[in-house]
Amino acid sequence: MKRIYLLVFFAFAAIMVHAQTDDKGYQDGAWVLKGVTGVNMSQTAMTNWSAGGENSVAGNAYLNGSLTHKSGYWLWVTNLVLDYGLSKTKSQGMRKSTDKIGLSTQLGYSTNNVWFYTFMADLNSQFAKGYNYPDKSHYISNLFAPAYSNVALGMEYRPKSNYSIFLSPVSAKMTFVCDDYLSELGLFGVDPGERFKLEAGAYVKARAELPVMENVNVITTADFFTPYSKAFGNVDINWDILVSMKINKVLSATLNMTLKYDDDVKTFDDKGIERGPKVQFKEILGVGLAYNF
Repeated sequence: MKRIYLLVFFAFAAIMVHAQTDDKGYQDGAWVLKGVTGVNMSQTAMTNWSAGGENSVAGNAYLNGSLTHKSGYWLWVTNLVLDYGLSKTKSQGMRKSTDKIGLSTQLGYSTNNVWFYTFMADLNSQFAKGYNYPDKSHYISNLFAPAYSNVALGMEYRPKSNYSIFLSPVSAKMTFVCDDYLSELGLFGVDPGERFKLEAGAYVKARAELPVMENVNVITTADFFTPYSKAFGNVDINWDILVSMKINKVLSATLNMTLKYDDDVKTFDDKGIERGPKVQFKEILGVGLAYNF
């Protein structure tokens, strides 16, 4: 795990250095909305194909946006990430391929517009039931099962308008399992039959929005949390990267990657034997319609 932490740190540090070349500035007293939204589709169709295979169709809709309001010494920033996708084949039927709800808001006060005394809150969940395919008889996640929320007080370093690092020694991580079936199983670190878990700890959040080259933009966010308990030093990670590549006025390509590690989320082998937490990684590359705002 230490190698993964270092990889995440150095990758994000490289992005931060590059981000210093891009500063869009604030509009004092105004509401500034920006981001990207779109739809990606893919299809495979075969007739008498000797190499084998089957017809398939897949697609996802996504939104990654931010709303900023600067008024005097106060700065309010809200970010919203939505992503939902499905795929369908003849043999496997309809499956969920991606599912994410992410909302965060930060209210900061500063006299130098670089360091902000900040209150931060966020919420992360998914829209629909998820399964450990090919098993479709028992779902393993649902709306608000799990849902994670962090509430924190700390300092935010924001020397440019398009990137920031938030540091909090006083934070609370809340885990919700609002589903009777999943709650009884005691998943996601919540005791069997319980719907809620609260952990106090230290929290770090970094975010950057930047153009890496002409018609290529990156939005990336990384969260790190370690509890003030006997598990201190075991860092939970949630790192998202969205690369938006504009092909022309209508078409675009997107690359969406997510890396997660949660010390409370156990994994199991094919025989149902518990193997402990593992790094989770997801990558989606798509071509479709996109709108930057």
